[in-house]
Amino acid sequence: MWTVYVPALIVAFLITVLEMTEVVALVFALAADHSTVRHGALGAVGGTAVVAAVALGFGTVLILLPKSYLLWGSAVVLAAFGVFLFRSTLKTYRRRKAAASGAPAPSPSRSAAQFAGGFSVGAVESTEAAVVLLALAAAGYGFSAILGAVLGGALLVGAAFLVHDRIRRIKVPWLKVGGTSLVFTFAVFWGGEAAGIQWPGGDLFLLPLVVLAVLIVRGGVGLVMRASAPPPSAPA
Repeated sequence: MWTVYVPALIVAFLITVLEMTEVVALVFALAADHSTVRHGALGAVGGTAVVAAVALGFGTVLILLPKSYLLWGSAVVLAAFGVFLFRSTLKTYRRRKAAASGAPAPSPSRSAAQFAGGFSVGAVESTEAAVVLLALAAAGYGFSAILGAVLGGALLVGAAFLVHDRIRRIKVPWLKVGGTSLVFTFAVFWGGEAAGIQWPGGDLFLLPLVVLAVLIVRGGVGLVMRASAPPPSAPA
């Protein structure tokens, strides 16, 4: 009997949408000066398929380990990935700020370059998603992780066909903040469970943890952005 753990499904869904939107957006950017996105899309599918095959093979071995070890491992992996995702969130905010002042148009690319670019982007971004999905599977929620990833991928593919000219609008900075916050939330939650902490209310305690994580992550982004902003120029 397959059971669905909703929090894990939501994390898998959001991480899949978050990471794979980057793939879709860049595939369309690579094809900006061409009449078709086929070459870049085929490359992205190939890169994603290679990573998915490796992740599935590794996951079948991973779930054979004792769950207590897997909880610790999942917490550590998610915490480390949360730091990486936080840096990615900062880059998203900086790109948005740069785009507001006028971003350079992408240079033309050949079909082979589109395929290679799509393959590399698909492999890199799907690897990032696979890290979180494997952590969810290691914690005992493999079916929920797969279901969430499939639903997220189906939604994104459908959106790409329906609103491909506006696909860049799907990836907003707040989506990055949400994904980063969820990753940190589960790192803390599972780390606590591995340490023997009995969370008040059980899984319901995830809700205040998520709210706290969002406040911390968004506040951290604001602090870093203000600290890295150039000083105002002195009046002449």
